[in-house]
Amino acid sequence: MPPAHELPDRLASALVVIYLLFTEGYAATGGPALIRMDLTQEAIRLGRLLLRLTPGHAEAEGLLALMLLHDARRDGRVDASGDLIPLEQQDRSLWDRGRIDEGVRLLDAAVARLQPGPYQLQAAIAALHAQATSAAATDWRQIATLYGALLHRGPSPVLELNAAVAVAMAGDVEEALDWMASLERRGELRGYHLLPASKADLLRRSGRVDAAREAYREAVALAPNQAERRYLERRMSELSPKR
Repeated sequence: MPPAHELPDRLASALVVIYLLFTEGYAATGGPALIRMDLTQEAIRLGRLLLRLTPGHAEAEGLLALMLLHDARRDGRVDASGDLIPLEQQDRSLWDRGRIDEGVRLLDAAVARLQPGPYQLQAAIAALHAQATSAAATDWRQIATLYGALLHRGPSPVLELNAAVAVAMAGDVEEALDWMASLERRGELRGYHLLPASKADLLRRSGRVDAAREAYREAVALAPNQAERRYLERRMSELSPKR
């Protein structure tokens, strides 16, 4: 362990590295598979170790909660062929209730310390997804509010995109599309496949088939791994034929 005066900065860096390790395993940036369990499980192991070394640290609790809540959905995220299943279509009976319960307990303990931080806010979003009995029962308005709190703490274009999706799912698709158009104009997410992928999904939902097809085509070209490309291609093929 570093000396006490170095601990805050060192701990913050350790949390970032563990989170990056987990996110690479959760949605791999290359290769045939969407999920790399070797990375997600190592990140969770390190998260547990870090929390044992720093008991009572709210953000260490928040990060471990976040990883457990995401990892709990692992078996529902891909089918037998390794193809991606979107959240709204996942079989929730496959989710690991033990990991969800542990994640929620850790999050509750962190929140009770009254030391809010971004990992706790992200874990709260993951908990709302994990505890919803169905896609329709998800509290998207609360999720949009939590994304607003995250943006207030530290704005980023990726957070803006996630917030825009939450706004759309809460019922305001046009506001979300306007927000995505602003992100496109600013160019900060150029090359990031989830911007055209998210835009395509909203255009599909609103019946703008031709525009959705073009956005899917852009997303396919940018998708970093084969599982995501197959999913986007399948979504594009499901659109009504071009007249």
